[in-house]
Amino acid sequence: MAKSAASVNAMRRDHKFTWKEIKRQKVLLIIALAVFIYGIVFYYLPLFGWAMAFIQYKPKGGIFGSAFIGFDKFKFLFTNESIGFWRVMRNTFCMGALNLITSTFMAVLFAILLNEIKPKIIKKPIQTISYLPHFLSWIVVVGILHSALSSTGIVNELLMKFGIVDQAINFFAFPEYFWAIVAFANVWKETGWNAIIYLSSITSIDPTLYEAASIDGAGRWAKIKYITLPGIKPTFMILLLINVGNILNAGFEVQYLLGNGLVKKVSETIDIFVLKWGISQNDFSLGTAAGIFKSAISILLIVLCNAWAKHAGEERLF
Repeated sequence: MAKSAASVNAMRRDHKFTWKEIKRQKVLLIIALAVFIYGIVFYYLPLFGWAMAFIQYKPKGGIFGSAFIGFDKFKFLFTNESIGFWRVMRNTFCMGALNLITSTFMAVLFAILLNEIKPKIIKKPIQTISYLPHFLSWIVVVGILHSALSSTGIVNELLMKFGIVDQAINFFAFPEYFWAIVAFANVWKETGWNAIIYLSSITSIDPTLYEAASIDGAGRWAKIKYITLPGIKPTFMILLLINVGNILNAGFEVQYLLGNGLVKKVSETIDIFVLKWGISQNDFSLGTAAGIFKSAISILLIVLCNAWAKHAGEERLF
């Protein structure tokens, strides 16, 4: 025991920060300092803007020249049915949850299927092509969706050709289709990109496990079930916990661009609500209050899911 304590102390002495060591690592320290300053300036200093939620903010008066109103904006947000905040929360949560489920499932499935393709001459082009939609602007993606789902688009043509429908469907006029369209858009755009980390996790699995499974007579499905899926489980849990905190970041661009008067009740998200009230209606205090509530719920979701993961003995964030 004394021996191990002595070795620990020796290691601590060896890793002491001296001026000589600081000079030797100065490039890394400068980079780390730049990142630290960037985080302070762009992530923490803007938090002072949260004060707008507790005052009747006026641009001319600024934060210190506006009257303090306490939690009045939060009360108005939660109790005034005319602004439809709880409807917006429902839309945001449902679309975020649907995006999380579909994108996670498709990313894992795609990564496993891509890993099963052995010839690199086939695998590499598929892998590269699958990443490309991630780099497209939502403007382009929405344009493609409009073309495909329009009354003269390929989807309606196929539906009528196979006798599924008698006349073209205006997909953007029915609220019941909107969430599915948004989920499909996210899956098409992000599946290839989201699969990268799962592919990396799969490649880190010990190949001897697959060899031993082959010797025991295991087929492809058995290897996926008993080796691949358990092997990527820690990665899956960490990404799931991180993404749960992003459920309320259901999106802004796709909902804003695809939304119209006919689907307004299901298309508005918190981000659109903040834009509408904070900018268009010049009620910066109400918009800030909505943003704070969104952040608080996101933090609560992460803490609760992390506690569940800890109780279940799974990988967790903290």
